[in-house]
Amino acid sequence: MYLDKANVLIEALPYIQRFNRKIIVIKYGGSAMVDEELKRNVIQDVVLLKLVGFKPIIVHGGGKEISRWVGKVGMEPKFVNGLRVTDADTMEVAEMVLNKVNKELVTMIQSLGVNAVGISGKDGGLLNVEKKLSKGEDIGFVGNIKNVNPKVLYDLLENDFLPVVCPVGMDDDFNTADAISAIFELVKLANSNSSSDNSKEYIDTLMKKITTLTDILGLKTDKKEEMLDEDIEALIAERQQARKDKNFARADEIRDELLAKGIVLKDTREGVKWKRI
Repeated sequence: MYLDKANVLIEALPYIQRFNRKIIVIKYGGSAMVDEELKRNVIQDVVLLKLVGFKPIIVHGGGKEISRWVGKVGMEPKFVNGLRVTDADTMEVAEMVLNKVNKELVTMIQSLGVNAVGISGKDGGLLNVEKKLSKGEDIGFVGNIKNVNPKVLYDLLENDFLPVVCPVGMDDDFNTADAISAIFELVKLANSNSSSDNSKEYIDTLMKKITTLTDILGLKTDKKEEMLDEDIEALIAERQQARKDKNFARADEIRDELLAKGIVLKDTREGVKWKRI
């Protein structure tokens, strides 16, 4: 067993050296946040990346937990063009839940021996947002990213902390907004720090080496299982019925479950369209 570990480490060493001290942004959400064992395994993988010399940043969601708390306090979700409307009360609940999830992740990372700091997009002016509209219609306190000020992240990384970011930002008038698209902006930021000779093939090979390393060290990686078309259609039908019954929490769960397996839904006038990613 120890020989296997040594061989994998030796094989992965050139890749680890080449990407040493590089920033990696990890989008964390969906079903991987629901199952406690899976949650711990994912965090163990991230900690491993930190320990072998990478600079990981976690950006997390909390959709299922938000839906659960919205239902728990008796609030009824509203939708426009298939998107949830985030009014002031919903935003208050969402921010509370996201901060709760944030500190739980920080605690888990700390328990594994790595120093972590949980922040939101408000801290240090990290995420500046502007109102997002859906086909010209207001969907509440939801923002598109306008500017990213990464100084707070650089400061944390420079001092050997692992940043854990919840996607809440502020607009120019200091209003709070859900900024889930922050995930993609931070990924762009990380990619801009990679040298041009880091080809996709090279990075794919690197991630295979890291996956092998985590497997042999006894850690699990989240692998998507291919869903059959009929299973997808059945879940979509169940989601539509849940929405008719105003069981929006269950509808959100189904959407997130499909997304976690690489299935994206789009609500149209002709019905629900879906595609694999």
